[in-house]
Amino acid sequence: MAKTLTAAAVKNYRPGKGRREIPEGGCPGLYLVIQASGHRSWALRFRRPSGRPAKLTLGPVDLSGKEAEGVPVLGQPLTLASARRLAADIGHQRALGRDVVADYDACRRRQRSEHETRAKSTFAAAAKDFIGQYASKKTRRWRVTARLLGLRPMPEGLEIIGGGLADRWSDKPVAAIDGHDIFGLVDETRRSGVPGLERRSDGPTEARARVMLACLSKMFSWLVQRRQVEKNPCAGVHRPEVSRARDRVLTDAEIVKFWSAVDAERKEFSGLLKLLLLTGCRLNEVAGMRRAELSDDGATWSIPGERTKNKRPHIVPLAPLAREILATMAGDGELVFTTTGRSPVSGWSRIKTSLDGAMAIPPWRLHDLRRTAATGMAEIGIAPHIVEAALNHISGAKAGVAGTYNRAAYAPEKRAALERWASHVQGLVCGQPANIVNMRKARGAT
Repeated sequence: MAKTLTAAAVKNYRPGKGRREIPEGGCPGLYLVIQASGHRSWALRFRRPSGRPAKLTLGPVDLSGKEAEGVPVLGQPLTLASARRLAADIGHQRALGRDVVADYDACRRRQRSEHETRAKSTFAAAAKDFIGQYASKKTRRWRVTARLLGLRPMPEGLEIIGGGLADRWSDKPVAAIDGHDIFGLVDETRRSGVPGLERRSDGPTEARARVMLACLSKMFSWLVQRRQVEKNPCAGVHRPEVSRARDRVLTDAEIVKFWSAVDAERKEFSGLLKLLLLTGCRLNEVAGMRRAELSDDGATWSIPGERTKNKRPHIVPLAPLAREILATMAGDGELVFTTTGRSPVSGWSRIKTSLDGAMAIPPWRLHDLRRTAATGMAEIGIAPHIVEAALNHISGAKAGVAGTYNRAAYAPEKRAALERWASHVQGLVCGQPANIVNMRKARGAT
């Protein structure tokens, strides 16, 4: 007959070479389990209503000698006395006909489900879901969106940026985020920049704050649709003021300084920057150029719709000067402008600072090169609708109903326009202006 255990005996039993089960004579079915490692726990053996034998681990052994207040809880550390009380309670439930094993398994599944739900409901998890399930598939600039949310796109997945939003709110339930949180974040972004990212300019930045609010609003709208939150906390948050439309255009003298300054940079950057001016394309479009997008003879660059702002494919005729620049970017990788072979060149804040120091001109932005190309082509007499076609810009002659029915590609005119513009730029930087007639001036002289 099994002996009734004492607290001292429970503490003094030594582990053996294998697992030991010592019955508690004072409570039928209760066992002290000692592992070879020395770990002690309580277990209860009994039969289920079906007659099948069952074992239920009650919890680890508490050797402190202090009894906890309240009712013993399954899974918590238990003294000898509390283990007896819990075993007696389970015996009472069995006497009532309950299947305690099935109840315990259901409880564990519910707790595990609640834990997983809480883990998925944090801001960091919601942000990853938003990028992975929606933004990366439906939006062109999803990588920018990911960085705003504190996530860095990597080949193996999304990585949390230290100090970024996903890091800051890693454990914060997404449903607990309210308008005050959003307002504070947007205001911080305006004053100090995006959390976790390098600041691009000094002083308050309304544009970046506006982009942050739009990004969060889109994410929460998506979460509302998926019933992960009840409402969008961005609703009612003041939208930062819209910046005045820029009209900065580089002068001919500034174009010369620009060309000279970019020559001092690495070819991956200098070639890209020159193509921005020669083609009028956007930075992300040129930076993401793939060799498969270039024609066999190198005379044409075809940008697919998923890489353009207006989602429309764009055929870019490449002038001889542009082809010469691309010829220096020989390589076997998919990307034309890359230093890693896996991702487009980056670090534009540093490059822009370097250019500013070399050029010493009034403030300007890289996007101003697109406006400079458009304005420059117009000044040498290229018709507005051809300029718009060359830049894949939807406005004026190609906007609205007119754009719906006017499907003319203007391929010959686009090639002539971009070649004339490249010749003009080449003439400026070589100190020998090209023989290009300014059509507007010519018409005014007649």
